[in-house]
Amino acid sequence: MDALEALARLREGNARFAANVRSLDSLLSQARRGDLVAGQNPFAIILGCSDSRAPAEIVFDQGLGDLFVIRVAGNIVAPSQIGSVEFAASRFGTRLVVVLGHSNCGAVSATLEELTRPRGSQSRHLESIVNRVRPAVEPLLEGLDITSGTVVHFDDALIQRAVRANVRVASNQLRNSSEILEDLIEHHGLLIVGAEYSLETGLVDFFEGAPAPSV
Repeated sequence: MDALEALARLREGNARFAANVRSLDSLLSQARRGDLVAGQNPFAIILGCSDSRAPAEIVFDQGLGDLFVIRVAGNIVAPSQIGSVEFAASRFGTRLVVVLGHSNCGAVSATLEELTRPRGSQSRHLESIVNRVRPAVEPLLEGLDITSGTVVHFDDALIQRAVRANVRVASNQLRNSSEILEDLIEHHGLLIVGAEYSLETGLVDFFEGAPAPSV
């Protein structure tokens, strides 16, 4: 399946999810469990957030064996995530990668708070997540009064811009941080796109790097 076919399938599945319906194939996918023992052939790779409200298989109405899902708080890109994408794209021939952020992302909000009100007690492990989100959202705070001790209230529009900026940065990191992925993009039809899942509506907006759906 090429990247555009995979993208269309994700869009169709998400439309079903948002309409509170499920396909028979996804409902009965557990019947394929035995067939999948010998191998897998996922049609899309999803790098998404660990948030319990945004499970990719459900959001896109897919079943066992359909998606290769990598989940980490803030849908950040670190060496292990790049390696996981390389593995799936090379081993299974999967030609679509989706970096999936979501509205009201806690990791993004925590980074905004850290930039305005540093918390010395934060663990170094949590700090590593914040530091990977930081370059994407820091420019959005230019012009705001974020002097030490000042409480800054972030409106919904700023948080959404931060979520999308984080997705864009992660998508570009995947495109430009791996010789393997660069070769697959240039010569073998790999497509990396950025998207945001709305917790409120259930809809996914493929807003970065994705062609408009055909009519």
